[in-house]
Amino acid sequence: MVAHVLRLRLALLRGAFRGGRRHAVWHVLAGVVALAALVATGWALLSLASAEVEVAQTVIVLAGSAVTLAFAVASLAAGTEDPLDPRRFAPLGLPVGPLTRALTLAGFITVPALMLAAVAVVFVITWAAHGVSPLLGALAAIAGLATSVLLAKICEALSALVLRQRRSRELLGLFVIAIIVVVVPVGVFLASLEWGGDVPPELQGAVGALGFTPFGAAWAIPGQIAAQSAGVWGSAVVAAVTLAALWLGWRGLVHRLLTSIERPDAGHARAGLGWFGVAPGTPFGAIAARSLIYWWRDGRYLVNIVIIPIAGAVVMVPLLVAGVPAPVVALVPVPLMALFLGWLPHNDVAYDSTAIWMHIASGTSGIADRLGRLVPITLLAVPLIAITAPIAIAYNGNWALLPALFGVSGCLVLTGFGLSSLFSALAPYPTARPGDGPFQQPQSTVARGVLVPAAVLIGAIVLSLPALWWGWLTIDVDPGFTHLALWGGLGIGLLVLAAGIIAGGALFARRGFEIMEFAEAS
Repeated sequence: MVAHVLRLRLALLRGAFRGGRRHAVWHVLAGVVALAALVATGWALLSLASAEVEVAQTVIVLAGSAVTLAFAVASLAAGTEDPLDPRRFAPLGLPVGPLTRALTLAGFITVPALMLAAVAVVFVITWAAHGVSPLLGALAAIAGLATSVLLAKICEALSALVLRQRRSRELLGLFVIAIIVVVVPVGVFLASLEWGGDVPPELQGAVGALGFTPFGAAWAIPGQIAAQSAGVWGSAVVAAVTLAALWLGWRGLVHRLLTSIERPDAGHARAGLGWFGVAPGTPFGAIAARSLIYWWRDGRYLVNIVIIPIAGAVVMVPLLVAGVPAPVVALVPVPLMALFLGWLPHNDVAYDSTAIWMHIASGTSGIADRLGRLVPITLLAVPLIAITAPIAIAYNGNWALLPALFGVSGCLVLTGFGLSSLFSALAPYPTARPGDGPFQQPQSTVARGVLVPAAVLIGAIVLSLPALWWGWLTIDVDPGFTHLALWGGLGIGLLVLAAGIIAGGALFARRGFEIMEFAEAS
Protein backbone atom coordinates (compact mmCIF):
# COMPACT_ATOMS: atom_id res chain seq x y z
CA MET A 1 0.00 0.00 0.00
CA VAL A 2 2.78 2.41 0.92
CA ALA A 3 4.50 1.87 -2.43
CA HIS A 4 1.28 2.52 -4.36
CA VAL A 5 0.54 5.74 -2.47
CA LEU A 6 4.10 7.00 -2.92
CA ARG A 7 3.96 6.28 -6.67
CA LEU A 8 0.69 8.19 -6.82
CA ARG A 9 2.28 11.14 -5.01
CA LEU A 10 5.24 11.14 -7.42
CA ALA A 11 2.88 11.04 -10.39
CA LEU A 12 0.93 14.00 -9.00
CA LEU A 13 4.17 15.90 -8.40
CA ARG A 14 5.31 15.28 -11.98
CA GLY A 15 1.92 16.37 -13.27
CA ALA A 16 2.08 19.56 -11.25
CA PHE A 17 5.44 20.44 -12.81
CA ARG A 18 4.25 19.68 -16.35
CA GLY A 19 0.87 21.36 -16.22
CA GLY A 20 0.59 22.24 -19.92
CA ARG A 21 2.02 24.88 -22.21
CA ARG A 22 0.05 27.78 -20.81
CA HIS A 23 1.53 27.27 -17.36
CA ALA A 24 5.01 26.23 -18.44
CA VAL A 25 6.46 29.73 -18.13
CA TRP A 26 4.96 30.20 -14.67
CA HIS A 27 6.24 26.84 -13.53
CA VAL A 28 9.74 27.70 -14.75
CA LEU A 29 9.66 31.06 -12.98
CA ALA A 30 8.32 29.48 -9.78
CA GLY A 31 11.03 26.83 -9.95
CA VAL A 32 13.75 29.45 -10.43
CA VAL A 33 12.46 31.49 -7.48
CA ALA A 34 12.22 28.41 -5.27
CA LEU A 35 15.72 27.29 -6.23
CA ALA A 36 17.12 30.78 -5.57
CA ALA A 37 15.41 30.87 -2.17
CA LEU A 38 16.77 27.42 -1.34
CA VAL A 39 20.33 28.40 -2.31
CA ALA A 40 20.15 31.66 -0.36
CA THR A 41 18.81 29.88 2.71
CA GLY A 42 21.48 27.18 2.52
CA TRP A 43 24.24 29.75 2.09
CA ALA A 44 22.96 31.79 5.05
CA LEU A 45 22.77 28.66 7.18
CA LEU A 46 26.29 27.61 6.24
CA SER A 47 27.59 31.06 7.16
CA LEU A 48 26.45 30.39 10.73
CA ALA A 49 29.02 27.60 11.00
CA SER A 50 31.65 30.22 11.82
CA ALA A 51 29.39 32.33 14.06
CA GLU A 52 29.06 32.18 17.81
CA VAL A 53 26.83 29.42 19.16
CA GLU A 54 24.39 31.94 20.64
CA VAL A 55 24.01 33.76 17.31
CA ALA A 56 23.54 30.52 15.36
CA GLN A 57 21.01 29.24 17.91
CA THR A 58 19.05 32.48 17.80
CA VAL A 59 18.77 32.62 14.01
CA ILE A 60 18.07 28.91 13.54
CA VAL A 61 15.42 28.61 16.27
CA LEU A 62 13.58 31.72 15.11
CA ALA A 63 13.67 30.65 11.48
CA GLY A 64 12.78 27.03 12.24
CA SER A 65 9.84 28.02 14.43
CA ALA A 66 8.58 30.39 11.73
CA VAL A 67 8.82 27.70 9.06
CA THR A 68 6.99 25.12 11.17
CA LEU A 69 4.24 27.63 11.93
CA ALA A 70 4.08 28.55 8.23
CA PHE A 71 3.41 24.90 7.29
CA ALA A 72 0.32 24.97 9.52
CA VAL A 73 -0.96 28.42 8.54
CA ALA A 74 -0.43 27.91 4.81
CA SER A 75 -2.41 24.66 4.90
CA LEU A 76 -5.33 26.42 6.57
CA ALA A 77 -5.27 29.56 4.44
CA ALA A 78 -4.48 28.15 0.99
CA GLY A 79 -7.80 26.37 0.49
CA THR A 80 -6.45 23.90 -2.11
CA GLU A 81 -7.82 20.37 -2.08
CA ASP A 82 -5.36 17.62 -1.18
CA PRO A 83 -5.22 15.05 -4.03
CA LEU A 84 -4.45 12.43 -1.38
CA ASP A 85 -7.32 13.34 0.92
CA PRO A 86 -8.08 10.25 3.05
CA ARG A 87 -11.74 10.37 1.94
CA ARG A 88 -10.67 9.46 -1.58
CA PHE A 89 -9.56 6.07 -0.24
CA ALA A 90 -12.78 5.38 1.69
CA PRO A 91 -14.38 3.18 -1.05
CA LEU A 92 -11.35 0.87 -0.97
CA GLY A 93 -11.95 -0.24 2.62
CA LEU A 94 -8.29 0.10 3.59
CA PRO A 95 -7.23 -0.26 7.24
CA VAL A 96 -6.56 2.99 9.06
CA GLY A 97 -3.04 2.25 10.32
CA PRO A 98 -1.32 1.35 7.03
CA LEU A 99 -3.14 4.13 5.17
CA THR A 100 -2.08 6.69 7.78
CA ARG A 101 1.55 5.63 7.45
CA ALA A 102 1.38 5.73 3.65
CA LEU A 103 -0.22 9.19 3.56
CA THR A 104 2.31 10.46 6.09
CA LEU A 105 5.24 9.32 3.98
CA ALA A 106 3.60 10.82 0.91
CA GLY A 107 3.39 14.12 2.79
CA PHE A 108 7.19 14.31 2.68
CA ILE A 109 7.12 14.22 -1.15
CA THR A 110 5.90 17.76 -1.71
CA VAL A 111 7.83 20.79 -2.90
CA PRO A 112 7.82 22.59 0.50
CA ALA A 113 8.75 19.42 2.38
CA LEU A 114 11.55 18.57 -0.04
CA MET A 115 12.93 22.10 0.22
CA LEU A 116 12.83 21.90 4.01
CA ALA A 117 14.56 18.51 3.85
CA ALA A 118 17.36 20.05 1.80
CA VAL A 119 17.70 22.86 4.33
CA ALA A 120 17.71 20.26 7.13
CA VAL A 121 20.82 18.67 5.60
CA VAL A 122 22.62 22.01 5.78
CA PHE A 123 21.26 22.39 9.32
CA VAL A 124 23.10 19.18 10.33
CA ILE A 125 26.32 20.33 8.63
CA THR A 126 26.19 23.72 10.37
CA TRP A 127 25.81 22.24 13.84
CA ALA A 128 28.46 19.61 13.12
CA ALA A 129 30.88 22.53 12.67
CA HIS A 130 30.02 23.55 16.24
CA GLY A 131 30.89 20.09 17.59
CA VAL A 132 27.39 18.55 17.62
CA SER A 133 27.24 14.88 16.68
CA PRO A 134 25.87 14.49 13.12
CA LEU A 135 23.61 11.70 14.38
CA LEU A 136 22.00 13.94 17.03
CA GLY A 137 21.75 16.80 14.55
CA ALA A 138 20.07 14.50 12.03
CA LEU A 139 17.57 13.26 14.63
CA ALA A 140 16.68 16.84 15.54
CA ALA A 141 16.31 17.78 11.85
CA ILE A 142 14.08 14.76 11.21
CA ALA A 143 11.95 15.67 14.23
CA GLY A 144 11.58 19.27 12.99
CA LEU A 145 10.73 18.15 9.46
CA ALA A 146 8.24 15.53 10.69
CA THR A 147 6.58 18.07 12.99
CA SER A 148 6.14 20.48 10.08
CA VAL A 149 4.73 17.83 7.73
CA LEU A 150 2.32 16.39 10.32
CA LEU A 151 1.10 19.88 11.20
CA ALA A 152 0.45 20.54 7.53
CA LYS A 153 -1.46 17.26 7.13
CA ILE A 154 -3.57 17.89 10.21
CA CYS A 155 -4.39 21.45 9.15
CA GLU A 156 -5.31 20.26 5.65
CA ALA A 157 -7.67 17.69 7.15
CA LEU A 158 -9.23 20.22 9.53
CA SER A 159 -9.61 22.67 6.68
CA ALA A 160 -11.40 20.02 4.63
CA LEU A 161 -13.71 19.18 7.53
CA VAL A 162 -14.54 22.66 8.76
CA LEU A 163 -13.66 25.32 6.21
CA ARG A 164 -14.12 23.75 2.79
CA GLN A 165 -17.70 24.91 2.39
CA ARG A 166 -16.89 28.40 3.67
CA ARG A 167 -13.72 29.09 1.67
CA SER A 168 -13.79 32.59 0.20
CA ARG A 169 -11.71 35.69 -0.16
CA GLU A 170 -13.35 37.03 3.02
CA LEU A 171 -12.12 34.04 5.02
CA LEU A 172 -8.69 34.41 3.46
CA GLY A 173 -8.78 38.05 4.56
CA LEU A 174 -9.34 36.94 8.16
CA PHE A 175 -6.31 34.66 7.94
CA VAL A 176 -4.24 37.55 6.56
CA ILE A 177 -5.34 39.80 9.43
CA ALA A 178 -4.36 37.14 11.95
CA ILE A 179 -0.95 36.75 10.31
CA ILE A 180 -0.39 40.52 10.27
CA VAL A 181 -1.29 40.77 13.96
CA VAL A 182 1.47 38.27 14.78
CA VAL A 183 4.14 39.05 12.18
CA VAL A 184 4.26 42.86 12.30
CA PRO A 185 4.81 43.21 16.08
CA VAL A 186 7.49 40.50 15.97
CA GLY A 187 9.17 42.19 13.01
CA VAL A 188 9.16 45.58 14.74
CA PHE A 189 10.58 44.00 17.89
CA LEU A 190 13.42 42.32 16.01
CA ALA A 191 14.21 45.43 13.96
CA SER A 192 14.42 47.60 17.09
CA LEU A 193 17.02 45.46 18.84
CA GLU A 194 20.64 46.57 18.95
CA TRP A 195 22.92 43.58 18.48
CA GLY A 196 26.33 45.21 18.94
CA GLY A 197 28.04 41.92 18.12
CA ASP A 198 26.05 39.96 20.73
CA VAL A 199 22.54 38.54 20.95
CA PRO A 200 20.28 41.03 22.78
CA PRO A 201 19.01 39.73 26.14
CA GLU A 202 15.39 40.20 25.02
CA LEU A 203 15.99 37.93 22.05
CA GLN A 204 17.77 35.35 24.18
CA GLY A 205 14.69 35.11 26.36
CA ALA A 206 12.40 34.76 23.33
CA VAL A 207 14.58 32.04 21.80
CA GLY A 208 14.79 30.21 25.12
CA ALA A 209 11.01 30.20 25.36
CA LEU A 210 10.59 29.00 21.76
CA GLY A 211 12.91 26.10 22.55
CA PHE A 212 10.23 24.66 24.83
CA THR A 213 7.32 25.07 22.39
CA PRO A 214 6.15 22.51 19.82
CA PHE A 215 7.26 24.82 17.00
CA GLY A 216 10.86 25.35 18.09
CA ALA A 217 11.79 22.46 20.39
CA ALA A 218 13.29 20.21 17.72
CA TRP A 219 15.25 23.03 16.08
CA ALA A 220 16.68 24.13 19.45
CA ILE A 221 18.17 20.79 20.52
CA PRO A 222 21.53 20.93 18.62
CA GLY A 223 22.22 24.49 19.81
CA GLN A 224 21.53 23.50 23.39
CA ILE A 225 23.92 20.56 23.00
CA ALA A 226 26.59 22.87 21.59
CA ALA A 227 26.09 25.29 24.49
CA GLN A 228 26.00 22.38 26.98
CA SER A 229 22.67 23.61 28.29
CA ALA A 230 20.67 21.52 30.73
CA GLY A 231 17.50 22.58 28.92
CA VAL A 232 18.24 20.13 26.12
CA TRP A 233 16.32 17.41 27.97
CA GLY A 234 13.26 19.61 28.28
CA SER A 235 13.32 20.46 24.57
CA ALA A 236 13.80 16.79 23.70
CA VAL A 237 10.78 15.82 25.77
CA VAL A 238 8.65 18.57 24.20
CA ALA A 239 9.72 17.53 20.69
CA ALA A 240 8.97 13.85 21.37
CA VAL A 241 5.59 14.56 22.98
CA THR A 242 4.70 16.91 20.12
CA LEU A 243 5.46 14.26 17.50
CA ALA A 244 3.47 11.63 19.40
CA ALA A 245 0.50 13.94 19.84
CA LEU A 246 0.56 15.00 16.18
CA TRP A 247 0.76 11.39 15.03
CA LEU A 248 -2.19 10.36 17.20
CA GLY A 249 -4.17 13.39 16.09
CA TRP A 250 -3.45 12.72 12.42
CA ARG A 251 -4.37 9.05 12.81
CA GLY A 252 -7.63 10.03 14.52
CA LEU A 253 -8.46 12.47 11.71
CA VAL A 254 -7.80 9.81 9.07
CA HIS A 255 -10.15 7.45 10.92
CA ARG A 256 -12.78 10.22 11.14
CA LEU A 257 -12.49 11.07 7.44
CA LEU A 258 -12.73 7.41 6.42
CA THR A 259 -15.74 6.59 8.59
CA SER A 260 -17.83 9.78 8.41
CA ILE A 261 -20.27 10.67 5.67
CA GLU A 262 -19.31 13.80 3.80
CA ARG A 263 -21.83 16.62 3.92
CA PRO A 264 -23.34 17.64 0.58
CA ASP A 265 -21.25 20.26 -1.15
CA ALA A 266 -22.97 23.58 -0.60
CA GLY A 267 -20.32 25.52 -2.50
CA HIS A 268 -22.62 26.47 -5.38
CA ALA A 269 -25.41 27.44 -3.01
CA ARG A 270 -23.11 29.66 -0.99
CA ALA A 271 -21.23 31.13 -3.97
CA GLY A 272 -21.32 34.92 -4.06
CA LEU A 273 -22.67 35.32 -0.53
CA GLY A 274 -19.49 37.03 0.65
CA TRP A 275 -19.47 37.57 4.39
CA PHE A 276 -22.81 35.77 4.70
CA GLY A 277 -21.08 32.63 3.41
CA VAL A 278 -18.34 32.93 6.04
CA ALA A 279 -20.35 33.96 9.11
CA PRO A 280 -22.20 31.34 11.19
CA GLY A 281 -25.81 30.68 10.28
CA THR A 282 -27.12 32.37 13.45
CA PRO A 283 -28.69 35.77 14.19
CA PHE A 284 -25.30 36.95 15.46
CA GLY A 285 -23.61 35.76 12.26
CA ALA A 286 -26.18 37.39 9.99
CA ILE A 287 -25.88 40.74 11.78
CA ALA A 288 -22.09 40.53 11.79
CA ALA A 289 -22.04 39.81 8.04
CA ARG A 290 -24.43 42.67 7.25
CA SER A 291 -22.45 45.04 9.45
CA LEU A 292 -19.20 44.06 7.74
CA ILE A 293 -20.68 44.84 4.35
CA TYR A 294 -21.90 48.24 5.60
CA TRP A 295 -18.59 49.14 7.22
CA TRP A 296 -16.48 48.34 4.16
CA ARG A 297 -18.78 49.94 1.55
CA ASP A 298 -20.66 52.81 3.20
CA GLY A 299 -18.86 56.15 2.91
CA ARG A 300 -20.23 57.28 6.29
CA TYR A 301 -18.27 54.54 8.03
CA LEU A 302 -15.18 54.86 5.85
CA VAL A 303 -14.74 58.54 6.71
CA ASN A 304 -14.75 57.72 10.42
CA ILE A 305 -12.17 55.00 9.89
CA VAL A 306 -9.84 57.28 7.94
CA ILE A 307 -10.05 60.07 10.51
CA ILE A 308 -8.91 57.89 13.44
CA PRO A 309 -5.19 57.51 12.54
CA ILE A 310 -5.10 61.17 11.45
CA ALA A 311 -6.43 62.27 14.84
CA GLY A 312 -3.86 60.09 16.58
CA ALA A 313 -1.02 61.68 14.63
CA VAL A 314 -2.23 65.30 14.84
CA VAL A 315 -2.39 65.29 18.63
CA MET A 316 1.38 64.73 18.76
CA VAL A 317 2.16 68.18 17.34
CA PRO A 318 0.90 70.36 20.25
CA LEU A 319 2.47 68.00 22.78
CA LEU A 320 5.86 68.29 21.10
CA VAL A 321 5.49 72.09 20.88
CA ALA A 322 4.64 72.19 24.59
CA GLY A 323 7.96 70.46 25.37
CA VAL A 324 6.76 66.96 26.22
CA PRO A 325 9.63 64.50 25.55
CA ALA A 326 9.29 62.75 22.20
CA PRO A 327 9.55 59.20 23.68
CA VAL A 328 6.55 59.96 25.90
CA VAL A 329 4.61 61.62 23.06
CA ALA A 330 5.12 58.47 20.95
CA LEU A 331 2.95 56.54 23.43
CA VAL A 332 -0.05 58.89 23.16
CA PRO A 333 -1.54 58.13 19.69
CA VAL A 334 -2.23 54.45 20.35
CA PRO A 335 -4.52 54.92 23.40
CA LEU A 336 -6.17 57.88 21.64
CA MET A 337 -6.96 55.76 18.59
CA ALA A 338 -8.25 53.01 20.89
CA LEU A 339 -10.55 55.53 22.57
CA PHE A 340 -12.05 56.61 19.24
CA LEU A 341 -12.32 53.03 18.00
CA GLY A 342 -14.42 52.14 21.02
CA TRP A 343 -16.50 55.28 20.52
CA LEU A 344 -17.30 54.72 16.82
CA PRO A 345 -20.27 52.28 17.16
CA HIS A 346 -22.10 54.44 19.74
CA ASN A 347 -24.80 55.40 17.19
CA ASP A 348 -24.69 52.36 14.93
CA VAL A 349 -28.45 51.79 15.09
CA ALA A 350 -29.05 55.18 13.47
CA TYR A 351 -26.80 54.29 10.55
CA ASP A 352 -29.14 51.39 9.72
CA SER A 353 -31.95 53.83 8.86
CA THR A 354 -35.09 51.82 8.04
CA ALA A 355 -33.09 48.56 7.70
CA ILE A 356 -33.43 48.15 11.47
CA TRP A 357 -36.90 46.70 10.86
CA MET A 358 -35.27 43.38 9.83
CA HIS A 359 -33.83 42.91 13.31
CA ILE A 360 -37.04 43.85 15.08
CA ALA A 361 -39.43 41.94 12.82
CA SER A 362 -37.37 38.74 13.00
CA GLY A 363 -37.33 38.77 16.79
CA THR A 364 -33.54 38.95 16.97
CA SER A 365 -32.23 38.88 20.52
CA GLY A 366 -30.72 42.09 21.76
CA ILE A 367 -27.44 40.45 22.73
CA ALA A 368 -27.01 39.00 19.21
CA ASP A 369 -27.64 42.47 17.78
CA ARG A 370 -25.13 44.11 20.14
CA LEU A 371 -22.41 41.51 19.50
CA GLY A 372 -22.90 41.37 15.74
CA ARG A 373 -22.48 45.12 15.35
CA LEU A 374 -19.12 45.01 17.14
CA VAL A 375 -17.53 42.52 14.74
CA PRO A 376 -16.41 44.99 12.02
CA ILE A 377 -14.85 47.50 14.38
CA THR A 378 -13.16 44.65 16.29
CA LEU A 379 -11.58 43.38 13.08
CA LEU A 380 -10.28 46.90 12.57
CA ALA A 381 -9.20 47.64 16.14
CA VAL A 382 -7.21 44.46 16.83
CA PRO A 383 -4.72 44.74 13.93
CA LEU A 384 -4.49 48.53 14.23
CA ILE A 385 -3.51 48.39 17.92
CA ALA A 386 -1.32 45.30 17.41
CA ILE A 387 0.65 47.10 14.69
CA THR A 388 0.89 50.63 16.08
CA ALA A 389 1.68 49.73 19.71
CA PRO A 390 5.01 47.96 18.93
CA ILE A 391 5.96 50.80 16.57
CA ALA A 392 5.33 53.34 19.33
CA ILE A 393 7.30 51.26 21.84
CA ALA A 394 10.17 50.84 19.37
CA TYR A 395 10.43 54.62 19.10
CA ASN A 396 10.15 54.99 22.87
CA GLY A 397 12.88 52.41 23.35
CA ASN A 398 11.55 50.70 26.49
CA TRP A 399 9.93 47.38 25.55
CA ALA A 400 8.93 46.79 29.17
CA LEU A 401 6.12 49.29 28.54
CA LEU A 402 4.48 47.24 25.79
CA PRO A 403 2.15 45.19 28.08
CA ALA A 404 1.01 48.40 29.79
CA LEU A 405 0.30 50.05 26.44
CA PHE A 406 -1.72 47.04 25.33
CA GLY A 407 -3.62 47.06 28.66
CA VAL A 408 -4.47 50.77 28.52
CA SER A 409 -5.47 50.63 24.83
CA GLY A 410 -7.49 47.46 25.34
CA CYS A 411 -9.30 48.98 28.31
CA LEU A 412 -10.21 52.12 26.36
CA VAL A 413 -11.52 50.25 23.34
CA LEU A 414 -13.44 47.64 25.36
CA THR A 415 -15.08 50.16 27.69
CA GLY A 416 -15.98 52.18 24.61
CA PHE A 417 -17.57 49.09 23.06
CA GLY A 418 -19.57 48.45 26.23
CA LEU A 419 -20.88 52.00 26.49
CA SER A 420 -21.57 52.15 22.76
CA SER A 421 -23.59 48.94 22.96
CA LEU A 422 -25.67 50.54 25.72
CA PHE A 423 -26.18 54.02 24.28
CA SER A 424 -26.87 52.97 20.68
CA ALA A 425 -30.02 51.24 21.98
CA LEU A 426 -30.81 53.76 24.72
CA ALA A 427 -30.47 57.06 22.88
CA PRO A 428 -29.82 56.92 19.12
CA TYR A 429 -29.75 60.33 17.43
CA PRO A 430 -30.24 61.36 13.78
CA THR A 431 -27.28 61.01 11.45
CA ALA A 432 -26.56 61.16 7.74
CA ARG A 433 -28.91 58.88 5.82
CA PRO A 434 -27.70 56.21 3.37
CA GLY A 435 -26.54 57.87 0.18
CA ASP A 436 -25.95 61.26 1.81
CA GLY A 437 -22.50 62.79 2.11
CA PRO A 438 -20.55 61.57 5.12
CA PHE A 439 -20.21 65.13 6.44
CA GLN A 440 -23.89 65.96 5.99
CA GLN A 441 -25.60 66.07 9.39
CA PRO A 442 -29.40 66.44 9.73
CA GLN A 443 -30.88 69.14 11.93
CA SER A 444 -32.26 68.02 15.28
CA THR A 445 -34.12 69.79 18.06
CA VAL A 446 -32.89 67.37 20.75
CA ALA A 447 -29.55 67.47 22.50
CA ARG A 448 -28.80 63.78 22.01
CA GLY A 449 -26.45 64.52 19.12
CA VAL A 450 -24.14 66.30 21.55
CA LEU A 451 -24.74 64.56 24.87
CA VAL A 452 -24.56 60.93 23.75
CA PRO A 453 -21.18 61.11 21.95
CA ALA A 454 -19.74 63.09 24.85
CA ALA A 455 -21.14 60.63 27.41
CA VAL A 456 -19.59 57.63 25.65
CA LEU A 457 -16.23 59.34 25.14
CA ILE A 458 -15.95 60.72 28.67
CA GLY A 459 -17.40 57.56 30.21
CA ALA A 460 -14.76 55.39 28.51
CA ILE A 461 -12.01 57.65 29.88
CA VAL A 462 -13.46 57.64 33.41
CA LEU A 463 -13.89 53.87 33.50
CA SER A 464 -10.35 53.43 32.19
CA LEU A 465 -8.77 55.72 34.80
CA PRO A 466 -7.35 52.79 36.85
CA ALA A 467 -5.63 51.39 33.76
CA LEU A 468 -4.38 54.85 32.79
CA TRP A 469 -3.01 55.34 36.30
CA TRP A 470 -1.24 51.96 36.27
CA GLY A 471 0.19 52.81 32.87
CA TRP A 472 1.54 56.12 34.18
CA LEU A 473 3.07 54.36 37.17
CA THR A 474 4.78 51.97 34.75
CA ILE A 475 6.38 54.94 32.96
CA ASP A 476 7.18 57.20 35.90
CA VAL A 477 7.61 54.97 38.97
CA ASP A 478 8.27 51.27 38.42
CA PRO A 479 8.13 49.13 35.24
CA GLY A 480 6.80 46.35 37.46
CA PHE A 481 3.33 47.89 37.17
CA THR A 482 3.23 46.92 33.49
CA HIS A 483 1.50 43.57 34.09
CA LEU A 484 -1.02 45.16 36.43
CA ALA A 485 -1.81 47.68 33.70
CA LEU A 486 -2.19 44.87 31.17
CA TRP A 487 -4.38 42.42 33.05
CA GLY A 488 -6.17 45.03 35.16
CA GLY A 489 -6.98 47.10 32.08
CA LEU A 490 -8.22 44.13 30.08
CA GLY A 491 -10.24 42.89 33.08
CA ILE A 492 -11.98 46.26 33.53
CA GLY A 493 -12.62 46.50 29.81
CA LEU A 494 -14.15 43.03 29.58
CA LEU A 495 -16.40 43.66 32.59
CA VAL A 496 -17.70 46.92 31.10
CA LEU A 497 -18.13 45.25 27.71
CA ALA A 498 -20.14 42.37 29.17
CA ALA A 499 -22.32 44.74 31.21
CA GLY A 500 -22.87 47.01 28.21
CA ILE A 501 -23.85 44.14 25.93
CA ILE A 502 -26.28 42.64 28.45
CA ALA A 503 -27.87 45.98 29.36
CA GLY A 504 -27.88 47.18 25.75
CA GLY A 505 -29.39 43.91 24.58
CA ALA A 506 -32.20 44.19 27.14
CA LEU A 507 -32.89 47.78 26.09
CA PHE A 508 -32.89 46.83 22.41
CA ALA A 509 -35.45 44.08 23.03
CA ARG A 510 -37.61 46.37 25.18
CA ARG A 511 -37.41 49.49 22.98
CA GLY A 512 -37.66 47.80 19.59
CA PHE A 513 -40.75 49.66 18.43
CA GLU A 514 -39.42 52.99 19.71
CA ILE A 515 -36.19 52.42 17.79
CA MET A 516 -38.24 51.61 14.69
CA GLU A 517 -40.25 54.83 15.09
CA PHE A 518 -36.96 56.75 15.45
CA ALA A 519 -35.63 55.19 12.23
CA GLU A 520 -38.78 56.09 10.32
CA ALA A 521 -38.89 59.65 11.68
CA SER A 522 -35.22 60.47 11.13
